[in-house]
Amino acid sequence: MARLGQAGRYFAQGLRLMVGLPDYGGYLEHMQRTHPDQEPMSYEAFFRERQQARYGGRAGKCC
Repeated sequence: MARLGQAGRYFAQGLRLMVGLPDYGGYLEHMQRTHPDQEPMSYEAFFRERQQARYGGRAGKCC
């Protein structure tokens, strides 16, 4: 049963990545595992940062 739950989480993560939604849960796990001394960003700050990284602030420019 645990393997089915894990498969569901991977499937949901894959779907989110396909439509461009960032994985906040994965970010929190990463921060806790590798940077326990740092405060993680809020969801809103994380989302804005990922949007900026994806679209780069090149307002209206192509390539």
